[in-house]
Amino acid sequence: MTAGRLLVVAALRVEQAALTGIGRDTVLERCGMGARRVRQWLPRLDRLTPGAVAVAGLAGGVDPALRPGDVVVATEVQDVAGRIPLPAGAPLVAELRRRGLPVHHGPIVTTDRIVRDRQQRAELAGAGAIAVDMESAAVVRALVRRSESPPVAVVRVVVDPVDRPLTDLRTIPAGARALRTLHRIGPALRAWADLAAPRRVVLAAPRSFCAGVERAIEIVEAALRRYPHPVYVRRQIVHNAHVVADLERRGVVFVDELDEIPDGNTVVFSAHGVAPWVRDQAARRDLNVIDATCPLVAKVHTEARRFVSRGKQVLLVGHAGHDEVEGTLGQAPGRITLVQDPSEADTIAVPDDEQVAFVLQTTLGLDEAAATVGALRRRFPLIDSSATDDICYATTNRQRAVAAIVPDCDVLLVIGSANSSNSRRLVEVAEGLGIPAHLIDDAAQVQPAWVAGAVSVGITAGASAPAQLVDELLDTFRAFGALTVEERVVTTEDLTFALPKGVAG
Repeated sequence: MTAGRLLVVAALRVEQAALTGIGRDTVLERCGMGARRVRQWLPRLDRLTPGAVAVAGLAGGVDPALRPGDVVVATEVQDVAGRIPLPAGAPLVAELRRRGLPVHHGPIVTTDRIVRDRQQRAELAGAGAIAVDMESAAVVRALVRRSESPPVAVVRVVVDPVDRPLTDLRTIPAGARALRTLHRIGPALRAWADLAAPRRVVLAAPRSFCAGVERAIEIVEAALRRYPHPVYVRRQIVHNAHVVADLERRGVVFVDELDEIPDGNTVVFSAHGVAPWVRDQAARRDLNVIDATCPLVAKVHTEARRFVSRGKQVLLVGHAGHDEVEGTLGQAPGRITLVQDPSEADTIAVPDDEQVAFVLQTTLGLDEAAATVGALRRRFPLIDSSATDDICYATTNRQRAVAAIVPDCDVLLVIGSANSSNSRRLVEVAEGLGIPAHLIDDAAQVQPAWVAGAVSVGITAGASAPAQLVDELLDTFRAFGALTVEERVVTTEDLTFALPKGVAG
């Protein structure tokens, strides 16, 4: 392989013309249309030593959501010989989206003829594909047979969606639009190819699911097995887009409030907890309630009510709008007040300075919590608090694990969704220690510029992020060159929580 050299393979002359001007150290090849033409072209491929390869061109839409001009980056290619995964394509998705292009990430199937029939395309969709072409699998299969396969991506622009076959005259302007889009992807291919290099990954441990998240997901899965579908969940069961999407595919319906649920159905309360009024409403609606509140969140609720019963005004240190905060504030409306930062702690007014207590949101950053609590203690010297730390053990452990690896990393990637408080705190820990950090849902959100020059990349995952996403990110980096992986363990977690009545046993 020749480091830095990008080979772009297109089938048609018009595709090749659209892809000109990609930039430095790029070779543009035309392989011809269909597997037979590709086989005739393969001897030329054998004489090339690219550092990265992109198969690019036009495609037909199989997923009804695809429209003319949409870009598809393949998660895998499929043909009659089987499937070939393409983990290296994930960062190209992020780069194309950064450039404002409409991008879809999914399987592309290669056939031996143009598929015009809607029913045939529906059958391909049923097999999992989202787009169809005639060359990609043949080119990719030849590349992966090499002893040293370069990183490979397949990127196609939709010209004819399911409802507009190629014989439809409306595909003429759609074709022009698709070719314009194809021209725009060229610079993104060059940025993507620059990722090809050996690198080191340092994994923080612990990472990914905590006991409370595992319990919450297990509760929903048990409810799916035991009760009629659909099973409803109030709010996201945990704050992770992949977990939510997976459960939706399996028959879960997520709602914001209980009035969206028909009377008498099963509802699961999320791991973040709920206010008492929500439980009262569920009882009035005759809903079958299964409570997935994390036991550590329930502990904070108990503490808050205990302080209120002793006549104290409770100050909740946390972030406005978070589901956990809303549930805790609702334990005693009017007697619990939110304090978000030291400046609010300095100005908060209470009825009696000597009758004050505080509790904490369980997913706070250690430093931010310490700063706000310090301000509260200065303001209210007699302020009361729980005997044990409210910040959950998993949040603390993941922040300390990040702090342990940061000195050896050029950049940190945190796997977790944007609404995950504990995941965002991990980004803040790294940034506070002086290195850039980025929150990503998965490998398809890794922008090439973040890691192209990084020799050592740190990786962790928030407590609500599946471990599988870490494995997929490692596979992506492996596809770009030799990868050395080191895991840095700061502690081992072995805590488990029992399931509640209604799903236990």
